[in-house]
Amino acid sequence: MIVIYTSPSCSSCRKVKQWFDEQKIDYVEKNIFVATLKEAELKDILMKSENGTDDIISSRSKIIKESGIDIDSMTIKQLIEFIRKNPSILKRPIIVDDRKIQVGYNSEDIRAFIPHARRIAMWECMKGNCPKFDYCDHALDSKGE
Repeated sequence: MIVIYTSPSCSSCRKVKQWFDEQKIDYVEKNIFVATLKEAELKDILMKSENGTDDIISSRSKIIKESGIDIDSMTIKQLIEFIRKNPSILKRPIIVDDRKIQVGYNSEDIRAFIPHARRIAMWECMKGNCPKFDYCDHALDSKGE
């Protein structure tokens, strides 16, 4: 299952949700300001991020700047608790599935979330061997149009 961590005022979050809707890919949206993130969710995000906190935490965050907090000196437990109390320090959107994570909206990278079987079908479609799929722009109807 794909989970998208969002905030209401985030334009990139809206783009990501629109892309998933257009692709007809199911996802669960979690507004980071409405529901407190669970410890397990944050551990999962941290484990999947290539560069650890650099990938998911905004160093430009007002809370980090004003408090002088050194994220790198925190234990995992302290970091998770800090994020849970201050979700605004997270970059957004954060897209997570069972294997990968993407932070922010990137029109090329987001395609990695298209299910493998659909990518194969789309590839065949682009080669002209296209069954009719509602998500495929290249699909021909039964008349070949």
